[in-house]
Amino acid sequence: MSRTIDAVVSPTQTNTIPADISGQMLDLDEDDDLEVFSKDSTLADGNMFNASMPTSPGSMVNQCKFEEDEESDSKDIFITVDNPESHVTAIETFITYRVLTKTTRSEFDNSEYEVRRRYQDFLWLKGKLEDTHSTLIVHPLPEKFVVKGMVERFNGDFIETRRKALHKFLNRVADHPILSCSEDFKVFLSAQAWELTTYKKQGPGFLSRMGETVRAVANSVRGVKNRPEEFTAIQEYVEDFSNKIGSLDKVTQRIVKEQKEYLEELKEYGPTYTLWSGSEEELAEQLKGVAGCIERCCKETEEQVGHLSDTLVPVLHEYVLCAETLKAVLRRRDNIQAEFEAKNEALATKKVDRDAESSDLGFVWGSLLGKNPEEARHQRQERLDGEIEELKEEIDKLEDRVEWANNALKGDWGRWQRSMRGDLKSAFLSTAEKNVDYYEKCLAVWETFLLSQRTEPSEETDRDNTP
Repeated sequence: MSRTIDAVVSPTQTNTIPADISGQMLDLDEDDDLEVFSKDSTLADGNMFNASMPTSPGSMVNQCKFEEDEESDSKDIFITVDNPESHVTAIETFITYRVLTKTTRSEFDNSEYEVRRRYQDFLWLKGKLEDTHSTLIVHPLPEKFVVKGMVERFNGDFIETRRKALHKFLNRVADHPILSCSEDFKVFLSAQAWELTTYKKQGPGFLSRMGETVRAVANSVRGVKNRPEEFTAIQEYVEDFSNKIGSLDKVTQRIVKEQKEYLEELKEYGPTYTLWSGSEEELAEQLKGVAGCIERCCKETEEQVGHLSDTLVPVLHEYVLCAETLKAVLRRRDNIQAEFEAKNEALATKKVDRDAESSDLGFVWGSLLGKNPEEARHQRQERLDGEIEELKEEIDKLEDRVEWANNALKGDWGRWQRSMRGDLKSAFLSTAEKNVDYYEKCLAVWETFLLSQRTEPSEETDRDNTP
């Protein structure tokens, strides 16, 4: 089965990237540009089934691909991430990727752009999209891992898996009807490196971001009292989905690891039969035949393990990360509603305080402070009235914000579910097709060997009568 390889590596890279890697993996955050993340999936073409079989896995996979081709006809922006280059400076080593954009959108001054971006630029874009559209589902970037001892040497597979992930991230954003219209997204695709650096500095300051973080934490601690049932249902679904996809991801990775170990054992198994055949003349033919079968099955096993690693594992892990993204989106929605509820409670308290000003207690306190009681009460009334009006304005704005957040999340939730089900369906079908292909080929290898060992009865009798 053919496998699409979409990596494009420039022959004029600034540094050569060797294929080996050493060291152990550590979970560090010091360098945003040394991340290892899950491989993107590529859909293999099915060629083992007859085209006249409409229910075959291959035809189902091809149908999914055909639907994707139809959707691409309506796209107005196409993005490619390729050509990784390593850069070494006095203080750091990092990798940049070329981002090619072709678009017919009127908000862009040109129809084509070519810029170079490093991972921290992608991280900045994701953060800006989440800040601006807090309840839209932004496709996750892979988690950050660095490899101990890797300063100037980057593994080719490591770079390719990261390139695929960044390519997928940008195209997910480009396919989104709201996120793709973001000014930050436009700048990311079109601005040169120095322009992007200048643009980043125009964002909110540290104190402003800290204030927003404190409010978010306070709202999270306060919690939501009246969450709509539909979002409670979504939250329960996400928790259940997270547990299931997490379990599948762990088990699948363990299976791949065990299959790789089995493959290494298999590579040593065949030569043993070949070596034995040199000292057993009567069994030499059979021993060599078994060795040949093992060798052919070993090649098929290697391809099958590679397909599983490149197709199913990355999709499962991608949606493990998506589950965490969904949890964060739901928390942000809850924080908005919690702030809205807190403002309503504050308004109710202010109204009670204003009503209490009409009691005799206000006169007593005013007398004790040496003020005219009536004048003091009037001042407090004016102050409370002003605070109440301010709260009402804030509540009106928050009410609109809650409504927008709810509608945005509901719309994105349906879009995410369709995407998730399509991705998982394609991965499952492709994996099933490859498994059938693998076992059929291995079966054919051993059947061919058995047929070669069968002899006619007359031949067997002649062999037994030979002195």
